[in-house]
Amino acid sequence: MNSATSGMMNTNLGNVQIDNDVIAKYAGSSAVECFGIVGMAAVNVKEGFAKLLKRENIRHGVGVTVSSDNRITIDLHVIVSYGVSISAVTDNLISNVKYKVEEFAGLSVERINVYVEGVRVID
Repeated sequence: MNSATSGMMNTNLGNVQIDNDVIAKYAGSSAVECFGIVGMAAVNVKEGFAKLLKRENIRHGVGVTVSSDNRITIDLHVIVSYGVSISAVTDNLISNVKYKVEEFAGLSVERINVYVEGVRVID
């Protein structure tokens, strides 16, 4: 899911390169903290179903690409809680992840695409 390009910052002390997997893991962790998000999903295209990922595999539900001008695009594959407003949850998700990733990485998030892969009933 991740491109070969990584985020790069030039500082007065040298260069900082942030691997896409680091950004993906942070974005996934930020996403699952949002109300209405049950977890991240791994999509099995062959069998056509989404699987809820465990916390340690959270980055597999996130795709990150960084353009040559250091702008980040994030794809989030999520499972939402039954009974919530998907548009309200995704609006909150996008704003939360954008803010946290920009603060964490120091790079601008250009776009966040959300793919709702399933719905779960939560007890």
